[in-house]
Amino acid sequence: MLRAAAAVVDRLAGRLDGEPLAIVVADAEARVLARRVGRVDVADWLDGLRIVPGALLSEEAIGTNAIGCAVQERRSFAVVGAEHYRDNLWRLSARAVPIRQPVTGVLKGALTLACRTEDDSVLLLPLVEAAAARIEAQLVDDSTRRERLLLERFVQVTRRTTTAVVCLNRDLLLSNTLACPLVGPADQPVLWDWAARVLAGRDEYCGELRLADGTVVRARCTQVRDDEREAGIVIEMSARLVAVAPVAPAPPAGSAPARGACGTGGAVAGRGAAAERIRRELASVAETRRPVLISGETGTGKSFLARHLHQHDGRDGPLTVLDTGQCPDDPRTWFEALRTGLAGPGTLVLRHIDALPPELAARAVSMVEQADEQAARVIATARLIEGDAVAGPIAAGAAARLRDCFAARLHVPPLRRRIEDIADVARALVGDLTDRTPAPRLEPATQQTLMGQLWPGNVRELRAVLGSALIRSRGRDVAIKHLPPEYRTAPIRHRLTSLQRAEREAVLNALDDCRGNKQAAAEQLGIARSTLYRKIRILGVDSRSLSG
Repeated sequence: MLRAAAAVVDRLAGRLDGEPLAIVVADAEARVLARRVGRVDVADWLDGLRIVPGALLSEEAIGTNAIGCAVQERRSFAVVGAEHYRDNLWRLSARAVPIRQPVTGVLKGALTLACRTEDDSVLLLPLVEAAAARIEAQLVDDSTRRERLLLERFVQVTRRTTTAVVCLNRDLLLSNTLACPLVGPADQPVLWDWAARVLAGRDEYCGELRLADGTVVRARCTQVRDDEREAGIVIEMSARLVAVAPVAPAPPAGSAPARGACGTGGAVAGRGAAAERIRRELASVAETRRPVLISGETGTGKSFLARHLHQHDGRDGPLTVLDTGQCPDDPRTWFEALRTGLAGPGTLVLRHIDALPPELAARAVSMVEQADEQAARVIATARLIEGDAVAGPIAAGAAARLRDCFAARLHVPPLRRRIEDIADVARALVGDLTDRTPAPRLEPATQQTLMGQLWPGNVRELRAVLGSALIRSRGRDVAIKHLPPEYRTAPIRHRLTSLQRAEREAVLNALDDCRGNKQAAAEQLGIARSTLYRKIRILGVDSRSLSG
């Protein structure tokens, strides 16, 4: 956007030379990228207001202001004098206009004209609107040049090879005849995310790529550039190497498909290593009658996997769910229900078993250990962190017995660690949430936006967002404009490498442990507070990332 805005801002700044006005360019998060002023005294005044490059002017950060409101509401905004939330801005008048990519509709930032209230004029708004329109036109021209370059490279590669070829950027997917059966428009954001990760710091990569249907191909991925300007990526795919068979057994005849956190039919959607591990472990667990412990953060789909195991058990009997939250209120009734459930046929699910008080947990564990293996199948869910550490109030002794009671264990990682699976999970959820045939598609830009979100509520949160978007889309394909407003701009503005994601997780855990206290979190991580602030900015960490 800065490249597209440069000439327009220069021309506008030339016209305003000597005037008591300032031009401010901000990104889609309302962070100031550039500033031009007509007079030196205006620059000094804005420095005192902290309206400088790098400053965050979002409505959430500083309250009502033109840039923050324009970004939040996606429309032109004028905020004059005392309309500002902060009293130190009461002498400021500003007109801000959002800048979108006209082809995709994706918000790129905002352009603002600002001045002191005594120098204000109603003519500022049409002036800045005209400038923003020219920037958007330049974005279209830049996009057209990149697409033309990508098309030329696509033609060159397809003429010299007999393999499947895909060319793509964030908004476009081109494929030859051999690639059409393998990939479709819905795969575009996932392929782009994969390519961005494997090409980090290099221009070419050769390796294996898992496609949406589970097929593994050998892929050669190359960047397409023009004068150091990224135009897109070319992926050449060889013949199929491995056809991955479904890992979950077919449901019993006559059983209805499950409707839950990860879609219909199959248990776990996704093509990443984490999804593959869950499917493999789920198939292994399904073959045993031993008690199973499914752990993971809230909203990751633990109860859904329990229902899936029940459906694929091959034995008759009901699914009985006992929530441990009811136990402290009426222990006698709860333990009687536990005894009945253990003795009967079917499956008994103990939800949030790690939330039981120590004395009640010990009693529940004892009853599960003594249960007849030929009676009910026992599945427990718990919010345990990886490594089987307990995240609840159970004492150490009871916690050890709890883990020992469940020899078969399955850990479901949070959605933020399964970025490559988000598009597949989202498509499965859309199919689960609608009765339309065919189900509405998620536009590529929408999938990219979803893949950039933080998802502290995991799959449950994603399901709620998609449910809201489907209502807004009224059966049509889901565009960014159909998402709830707070989800239309991804907080993570760039793709992180695997190492950066691990580092981001460590920062989040430290901030969680220290209840957001950055000084304490820095000491826990063994780094300086200034280093922690830098990592928070680079890794896209904000308050919504924290569990509290």
